[in-house]
Amino acid sequence: MKEFEKKLISTSAKENLAYIKAVLAQNGDIVFREFSFDGRNAVIIYIDGMADKLLLDEYVIQPLMQHEDDKISSEEVFNTVVTASDVRKVDDMTKGINAFLSGDTLMFIDNLTEAYVIATRSWPNRGVGQAENEATIKGSKEGFTETIRFNTALVRRRVRDTRFKLIPYVFGERSKSDACIMYIDDIVNKKALKLLQKRLANIDIDAILDSSYIEHLIEDNINSPFPQIQMTERPDVVAAALYEGRIALIVDNSPYAIIVPATLPNFFQSPDDYYERWLNSSLVRLVRFMAILISLAMPALYVAITSYHSAIIPTKLAYSIAASREGVPFPAFLEVMIMEFSMAILLEAIVRLPKAIGATIGIVGGLIIGQSAVSAGLVSPIMIIVISLTTITTFITPNYDVVTALRLCRIFLVIASSILGLYGLMMGLMLILIHLIKLESFGTAYLAPMVNPNIRDFKDMYIKLPLKYFKDRPKYMKTPDKYRQK
Repeated sequence: MKEFEKKLISTSAKENLAYIKAVLAQNGDIVFREFSFDGRNAVIIYIDGMADKLLLDEYVIQPLMQHEDDKISSEEVFNTVVTASDVRKVDDMTKGINAFLSGDTLMFIDNLTEAYVIATRSWPNRGVGQAENEATIKGSKEGFTETIRFNTALVRRRVRDTRFKLIPYVFGERSKSDACIMYIDDIVNKKALKLLQKRLANIDIDAILDSSYIEHLIEDNINSPFPQIQMTERPDVVAAALYEGRIALIVDNSPYAIIVPATLPNFFQSPDDYYERWLNSSLVRLVRFMAILISLAMPALYVAITSYHSAIIPTKLAYSIAASREGVPFPAFLEVMIMEFSMAILLEAIVRLPKAIGATIGIVGGLIIGQSAVSAGLVSPIMIIVISLTTITTFITPNYDVVTALRLCRIFLVIASSILGLYGLMMGLMLILIHLIKLESFGTAYLAPMVNPNIRDFKDMYIKLPLKYFKDRPKYMKTPDKYRQK
C-alpha cells in the first residue's frame, strides 16, 4: 500500500493505538474507545456513522468488561467472550486498517499479537426501491441499491443453487471499493469467465466510484459507440443472465450491475417480454426493431431524397415537401443538424432538471419553440415531424447506452447522405454493419445469434416464442449445461 507500510501488530494496545493515530491524523470521524478489563488495556476503533454502536456495546464491550479472567487467551476472546456473530482475527495492521475504514470495527487487546475485526457495518443507505430506468408493467419492481450486500442478497433470492458462486474483489488503491463477480459454476461460459478475471486482475487505479469505471476498463473496444457490456439495475435481469451462462459483476456504491458477455439483441430486450404473453411480446419486439430502423435512417433518408433523389417520391408529396420548405434559408442537411443539436440540448436539460421542472421544459421546448421555429421560417414543418418521430422511436430502445450509440450513427448517416445521397446512406449502413460484425464481447460475437446462426437461438430473437420451447440455453453462449427444460 502507499498510505502506510505493512506492520505487524504489537502486544501493546496503546502502541497500536498510537500508530493508527499517527497514520490517520486529522480525521475527526474516527472514534477511539479505550477501556480496561481484568487489568488489561483494550481499544476499539471505528468510523462514526459507519458502525453499529449498539452491537459494539452489547456484544463486544459489555461481555469483555464483565469477564473476570486475567489470563484470557486469543482463542477465548474469539470463541467464548465476544458474542458478535461475525468476528475474524488479523495479524497485519494493513488489513485491520482497511477493515475499519470499510465500516467494520478493529479491536486490540494487551498481550495478544492478533487484532479482531468485528463486522459492524451500518452506514446510511437507500432502501430497496423500484427500478427507475427499467420500469415494467408486470414482474418484480425491485431495483438495486448502492449497498453491495443488499444487491447480492436480491440476486441470491432468485438463484438458490449450491453451484452459484460469488467471488469477492477489492478495486482501487485508495478507494478500496468492494465488488464481486457472480456466476453459476456448471452453466457459466468458461472462456468469458477467464477473460473477465484476467481483465479485472489488470485493473490498477486509485479509485473505483461506480460500476461504470470498471465497464470502461474491461470492455473489448473502447472506441466503439456501441456498449459491449450490459448494465442493469434489476436483480431479475441479472438472475436471468446467470441462468443463460453469463457473468454478473456488482460494485459497492453503484445501483447498476454489469453483465458479460453482451450481444446487441440483449439491449433490445425488455423484462416485460418474458412476463407478457408470447404473442404480445413478439408484436412489441417487432415494433421495437422497426422503430430502431426508423430512428437510425429517417433523417438521413430525408436529406438524401430532398437533396438528390426527389424524383423517386410521388409528385404530390414532392410538391408538399417543396412547399413546406419554401422560405427556409438552410439546406436540408443543415436543417437536420440544427434540429438534432437542439433536440440533444433539450433532452439533456430534461434529464438534469428536477422531474417537475423537466416535464415543463419538455412541453415548452417541444411545442412552443418548435412552433416558433416553423413560424419564423427557420425550419420546415416536415422537419419537425421527422425529428419528433426519430426522437420518439429512439427511446423505444430499453437501453440508454444504445440510444446514445444510435444518435451518433444517425449523425454519421446524415453526413454520408448529404455527400452521396442514397449511395452514401447505403455505404454508411454497410460500414456500421461491418463494424458490428467485427465487434466481440468477451469472446462472443456481438451480433450473435445473427452471425453463425443456430435456428434454436432465434426463438428469442426477433420474436419471443412460448416458454415451453425454451428447452436449450443459447448455443452461442457455449455453456457446459446446455439444457434448462425437459
